Amino acid sequence: MQGCGAGTRLRYRLTLVTGMVECLCFAGLIFGFASLMFVLKADGYFSDLCVNSPGTNITDCSRQDEQFSLIFTIASFLNNFINLITGYLFDRFGTMVTRLLGISVYTTGTLLVAFSSAEISNLLFPALSCIAVGGVLFLLTNMQVGNLFPAHRSTIITLYNGAFDSSSAVFLLFKVLYEQDVSLRTSFLVLSFCSIIHLVRTFVLMPRTHIPYTLPQYYTYGLDCGKANTYNVEQFENVREGAMAGSQESSGKDKMPSAAQDSEKKVASFRSCVLTPFFMFHLMWLSVMQLRHYLFIGTLNPRLNRLANNDPDLVSQYTNAFAITQLCGVLCAPWNGLIMDRHKGKPLALGVTEQEADLRSSVLSLFLTCLQCLLFSVCASIPFLPLQYLTFVLQVLNRSFLYGGTAAFISIATRALPWLKELSVETPFMWTLL
Repeated sequence: MQGCGAGTRLRYRLTLVTGMVECLCFAGLIFGFASLMFVLKADGYFSDLCVNSPGTNITDCSRQDEQFSLIFTIASFLNNFINLITGYLFDRFGTMVTRLLGISVYTTGTLLVAFSSAEISNLLFPALSCIAVGGVLFLLTNMQVGNLFPAHRSTIITLYNGAFDSSSAVFLLFKVLYEQDVSLRTSFLVLSFCSIIHLVRTFVLMPRTHIPYTLPQYYTYGLDCGKANTYNVEQFENVREGAMAGSQESSGKDKMPSAAQDSEKKVASFRSCVLTPFFMFHLMWLSVMQLRHYLFIGTLNPRLNRLANNDPDLVSQYTNAFAITQLCGVLCAPWNGLIMDRHKGKPLALGVTEQEADLRSSVLSLFLTCLQCLLFSVCASIPFLPLQYLTFVLQVLNRSFLYGGTAAFISIATRALPWLKELSVETPFMWTLL
């Protein structure tokens, strides 16, 4: 077992790095739709919806833009709504089953785009939806990698979400290759072939079920390493919870009445957690800001056309600038993780629990995310073309903070919710959070 210690640590690092590459190159392609839309228009997708205005040389392509916006709207909706189902599958069947489903859906989407054409433009509807759903499954199964590095857990979760945002720049690469006479079909066939990488990683560098938190000693997964410890997560959690319950019972049975002991053993149900104002408020907060970003991305191409007076070269320049800024998402996201992890390794204040310290550390993150969204919305609402460069920067910064911070916040709050249920609604800390 000791001989596998170095190999286990190497496996952790390989899982971290390959997960980063997977999120960066494959997971969030749908958010690069503005670059892909430019290529699809050049290939004539939905071009039959463009009409010439009577008595002028102006071509009205508003209906074509509507179709592309509808494709993005449906794909982005499924990107979020399907999480309700895939989250259950992930909890019920584990990492391997969820990833195999994601790989199948993702590869189906890339192949549909590869074999689509202007004559069958409607094939883009299921294709982009499959790519969006498969990509978010990659992110979902990778965020647990943060459990392998407890001291940097929030930083890694936000880093992966930043990589998810930055992967939208892949469609910029496809646009550049298209301008160098590499067809869209070739690019998507190569993307489909890369699914082999996902399969290898699923069986070699990912667990069959889940990565537990906190991490057991000599925990390993994937291919067997001699006789190293392998754990079934459910068994590990049951043993740990049983040990904790036994410890609490033995230490407090003489001090606590039986009714109090029974209430102490109660665990908050999923339904009770979902229906708390704490959860509902955060869900509404996330939905509003996420809708703002989807609206911006889905209408970016027609908006740039309007501000650039339909100059295709100028629109291409700003589309490239937007896609390039998306690459910075992976650089911006860790800042939020560092903000949320800033208290790690420091002694807790007297009377402050670990859950309370974790939640307090997220207050600054949530405030900065709101401020960024406000500044981004103000810039986006001003119809001045050069100002869009600043809008692009604020958008990617805010989106990185939003998604990465939310993922880290949920991982903190789910552990703290039973504790929060014991708090009075008049607790000053609760008002600070809300």
